[in-house]
Amino acid sequence: MSFLESFRSSAPLMLEGLLITLQLAVLAVVFALAVGLVVAWMRMSRFRVLRWLAQSYLAVIRGTPMVTQLFVIYYGLVTIVNISAFWSAVIGLTVHNAAYMAEIFRSGVESVPKGQTESARSVGMSRFQALRIVVAPQAFRAILPALGNQFIIALKDTAVASFITVPDLFMQAQKLAASTYAPLTYYLISAVYYLILVLLLTALLRRLERRHTRYAI
Repeated sequence: MSFLESFRSSAPLMLEGLLITLQLAVLAVVFALAVGLVVAWMRMSRFRVLRWLAQSYLAVIRGTPMVTQLFVIYYGLVTIVNISAFWSAVIGLTVHNAAYMAEIFRSGVESVPKGQTESARSVGMSRFQALRIVVAPQAFRAILPALGNQFIIALKDTAVASFITVPDLFMQAQKLAASTYAPLTYYLISAVYYLILVLLLTALLRRLERRHTRYAI
């Protein structure tokens, strides 16, 4: 069977896996954004305990392989609560990506000159108002490229979910490779799907960056 014939015949199964991959990526990114913001706030807090907790979290997550974290979460949680492999993967991807997003958020906030915050406070703004109105918009423009890159990494990282039997795109390729004894063909097909997703996401992020650059000018 030719590559194109294999691509066509495998499309229904691969598209099923693609849908699960997209669900994993969207949920993980949304949750990671929220967790990352909290961790970034803790990292910059005036309270030493909060800073220590955030730094410990970042050190553990950034210092260990993602697949190890996923296995610990999956096999650890199933001994306590009845949780599916899918949601274990969402939690694992969230925990992993939130650590990197937290550092992106922190670097963005710290890239804004402190004088602007002081100026905002001097005209009567509260600390929260200064952050929301003055600091956040500038920080967002500064971190947009790095944040977009992390979104792309999160999308590709969903492939590790197959290690805990989540029927995502990569797992479907594994099943087809095992049943047809043609691993190269189906792993290449999965690579094509991932490449298309990444190219589409990259184009969308570049458009968003250009829009915000024009807005800033």
